[in-house]
Amino acid sequence: MKSDLSRKAEDYLEAVYVISQEKGHVRIRDICKELGTKPPSVVEMVKKLNDRGYLIYKKNEGLYLTAEGEEIGRIIKDRHDTIFAFLKFIGVPEQVADEDACVIEHELHTKTVEQIKSLVSFIETAPDHPQWLDHFAIFCELGKHPCIKDARLSQTMAAQMGAEMRRKADHCGSND
Repeated sequence: MKSDLSRKAEDYLEAVYVISQEKGHVRIRDICKELGTKPPSVVEMVKKLNDRGYLIYKKNEGLYLTAEGEEIGRIIKDRHDTIFAFLKFIGVPEQVADEDACVIEHELHTKTVEQIKSLVSFIETAPDHPQWLDHFAIFCELGKHPCIKDARLSQTMAAQMGAEMRRKADHCGSND
């Protein structure tokens, strides 16, 4: 997504979007909590976003996204969720996946995010757990593909794997 907004401004719109979806209303303190930021910084950014027409801020009443601000917040949230899900699928720890998604969500081309989203959806809607995900987990742990037919290598790998991983690797050669 190309916009004239900074990463920081996009993060604020995403945070306001998320809070408004959860609570129905947004206050400065809600944004502070969501982003781990102090009130003066939040007020400064909120005023900038208000001046640019992305939200409406009324000091004692809270703030509301405009249609354009809501669209940007929704898109950034969707990008974050897509990238986060993809990173989790490939074995990235949850905290790291969340932090990386926060960075990546601003940089990828729209088409790239669409393809990642399609892959995530494909995996999530698979009628059975895709065996290649198990094979990938084994590969990440051992550095070798579990379907390699070298008998000596297979014995070494079997010795290194636990019972659950051996069970997953035994499916090599079957339809994924």
